[in-house]
Amino acid sequence: MHAPALRSKIVRSLFHTHMNAPRFQGKVALVTGGNSGIGLAVARALADEGARVVVAGRNAETVAAVAAGIGKAALGVAADAGRLDGIDRIVAATREFGGGRLDVLFANAGVATYGPIASISEAKWDELMGVNLKGVYFTVQKSLTLMGQGGAIVLNASVAASKGDPGGSLYAASKAGVRSLGRSLGAELVGRGIRVNVVSPGPIETPIFKRAGMSAEAEANLKSAWTERNPMKRFGTPDEVAAAVLFLASDAASYMTGVELLVDGGRGSF
Repeated sequence: MHAPALRSKIVRSLFHTHMNAPRFQGKVALVTGGNSGIGLAVARALADEGARVVVAGRNAETVAAVAAGIGKAALGVAADAGRLDGIDRIVAATREFGGGRLDVLFANAGVATYGPIASISEAKWDELMGVNLKGVYFTVQKSLTLMGQGGAIVLNASVAASKGDPGGSLYAASKAGVRSLGRSLGAELVGRGIRVNVVSPGPIETPIFKRAGMSAEAEANLKSAWTERNPMKRFGTPDEVAAAVLFLASDAASYMTGVELLVDGGRGSF
C-alpha cells in the first residue's frame, strides 16, 4: 500500500473504528512543568489515554504527589527545566523509564514576570528567558535523542506573543520566541518524521499568577481587565488547554506541523 493510502486508512480507522480507544496506549510522554496548572492537566490526560508519563517540575513535593496520584504509569522528576543540568536529569530519567524512547514531549515549563520596562532588571530577564525560551529550546534538543519517526512535540506559548499588553513585554517576548521555535523546529524536524506544534493559551486559571510576584490587588485588577477584554468574558481551564495539546500530539493531527492552536476564548483572533 502506498504511503498516502496507508495514512488515509490510519486516519479513517482512528475516527471510525477506534473512536473510544486510548489515543496514547503504549506511548511514552514527557511533560515539563507538569506539577501544576496546564502541565498537570496534560499529564493526567495523557495517562488517562494510555501513556506512560514523566512529570518534571522544580518542586519535589508536588512532583511526587502528582506522580503518586497518577500511579504506576507516571514517574516524577524534580529538576529545573531552565538549567541544562536539570534538563539532562529529566531526559536521563525519561530514557530509563521509557526504555530508551519518547513519543510525546509537552515543553510546558514556564514562569511569568509582569511590570513596566523600567522595573525589569537583568536578573529578571535572565531568569524568565532561561526557563521560558532557553529551557524549551534545550529540552527539545536533548529530548530528540530519544525521539524517532512519529514523534510529536508540543510547545506551550501564549496569546501574549501576538498581543500588546502594557507591563507584559518580558513575558510576551519569551512566548513569541517559543512560537517562532515551533515554525523553525517544525521545518527542521519534518524530514525525521517528527511534528512540532504550538498551543497558545489565553487567560487560564492556573497557579502561575500566584508566582508572578503581584500583590493580591494587582492580580485581581489584572484578571478583571483580561476577563473584560476576552470575547468569552471568562478565563479558560487547564483541561480545555489539555484537550488541545492531546489533539496536537495525537495521530488525529498527523498532517499538522508548525501550527499555532489558540485556546484563548477568541482573544487572539478578534
